[in-house]
Amino acid sequence: MSTKKSILITGTSSGIGKACADHLTRRGHQVFGASRTPPAVAGPIPWISMDVTDDRSVQEGVEDVVRRAGRLDVVVNNAGMGFLGAIEDTSIEEAKRLFEVNLFGVLRVCRAALPVMRRQGSGRIVNISSIGGVLGLPFEGLYSASKFALEGLSEALRMELRPWGIPVVLVEPGDIRTDFPKNRIRTRESGTESAYRETLETVLGVMARDEQNASSPDLVARVVGRIVERESPALRYRVGPFLQVLAARVKGLLPSGIFEALVRSAYKL
Repeated sequence: MSTKKSILITGTSSGIGKACADHLTRRGHQVFGASRTPPAVAGPIPWISMDVTDDRSVQEGVEDVVRRAGRLDVVVNNAGMGFLGAIEDTSIEEAKRLFEVNLFGVLRVCRAALPVMRRQGSGRIVNISSIGGVLGLPFEGLYSASKFALEGLSEALRMELRPWGIPVVLVEPGDIRTDFPKNRIRTRESGTESAYRETLETVLGVMARDEQNASSPDLVARVVGRIVERESPALRYRVGPFLQVLAARVKGLLPSGIFEALVRSAYKL
């Protein structure tokens, strides 16, 4: 599958999305970068106006790609957001906002793109999940929940689309050196009155240390490039710091109490 492909990537304004768009363009593919606002500086990658929380915006964005390219071969669902705070300190409103982007945004894009792919008789869906979709991350519980949900959706969708030869693939990055960590929004109740304030600050210190040693987004982009061009990609690809990838792999092999103790130790809990 190494011929030129028409590829739509959501969330390309920075970080993993931008790295994927740049890498796939260099590989000779026709890439369209989707985001709510246009890039500050126009570049060689065509911009598609798309808000993944809006049905009409998503549908019109997909139609725009097909109108320009004549087809849609690959979708990379990368748009995402994060909230930081204890689960108890996360309001229902905040949780719904998170799921609107991280889960329902992916669902909207798939629902718009899949009729095109089925008519073509080919296509590929690449969903950017997270190591946090395999491990429940303390003080990012709702983020983990949204990614766990994305994992289940992707597993089921892969089986449903098998008759049409449309693979669904999950990419699970660990810590990646992007603006995502500093753009995480603290929940409104995570202030000085929170019962979890001291513990949260400890965990934030660990997260800051880990994020300083994070992997380059180019590492994820190269993995996505291989997925796009591979004839029969696997369901999951994990990428990032060695210990984080290892933790995801051994979770199901260790007794739950031992695994939880290791995670608590890593976060100084």
